[in-house]
Amino acid sequence: MSMSPTVIILACLGFFLDQSVWAHVGGQDKPFCSAWPSAVVPQGGHVTLRCHYRRGFNIFTLYKKDGVPVPELYNRIFWNSFLISPVTPAHAGTYRCRGFHPHSPTEWSAPSNPLVIMVTGLYEKPSLTARPGPTVRTGENVTLSCSSQSSFDIYHLSREGEAHELRLPAVPSINGTFQADFPLGPATHGETYRCFGSFHGSPYEWSDASDPLPVSVTGNPSSSWPSPTEPSFKTGIARHLHAVIRYSVAIILFTILPFFLLHRWCSKKKMLL
Repeated sequence: MSMSPTVIILACLGFFLDQSVWAHVGGQDKPFCSAWPSAVVPQGGHVTLRCHYRRGFNIFTLYKKDGVPVPELYNRIFWNSFLISPVTPAHAGTYRCRGFHPHSPTEWSAPSNPLVIMVTGLYEKPSLTARPGPTVRTGENVTLSCSSQSSFDIYHLSREGEAHELRLPAVPSINGTFQADFPLGPATHGETYRCFGSFHGSPYEWSDASDPLPVSVTGNPSSSWPSPTEPSFKTGIARHLHAVIRYSVAIILFTILPFFLLHRWCSKKKMLL
């Protein structure tokens, strides 16, 4: 028994639509794991881990890959999300999730992307200073220095409102502190920065945040943040626009085609009558 052209066309469109949406989300069989409100969490605070799988399938299992095991995750199946509260140093580490496969109760998806949870507030806060100062002229080179009496191995520099952070190894300085200098390059935009310290043995357990350091720039502001591997804003917009166009084309075809096929069917009926 052969399939009609209508069924074949609709099946192809449905497949195209599903692939387009899932290509944008990040994979057909791979969930996406995220943290809300942030993956950087103060000790005693709370964080919600979410696993985003296929539309309508929000059952998942969550496991921790490194660090101290989290007993409450063992042999547990979660719906939509998992709240960790209060957060302790044991919760710092890398997490992955697996989504429930819609076609088989015993089959799960591939592991999600790794989600790293950093717990702060475990050590005394470092200090953060700017050279030549917290107020600079447009185009003037700025370096932020994070330092502490504690022998931290790594310093992490974050900018307010940004998810990613810069990191550099700490080196002993002549004044007895351990320091890392973050060269930001020519100043173009005023922002607020903080830094944290950590040790090699527990890389996801950070110190308290330094006091916020506002850096002011005199002149015309523009966006700047030193991250050579980060795609530009325009690149991100172009990729997103491409996905939106594909999705829109699929929706339009899927909407218009049934009317076209119905019109042809009605025309054939009239001819037969």
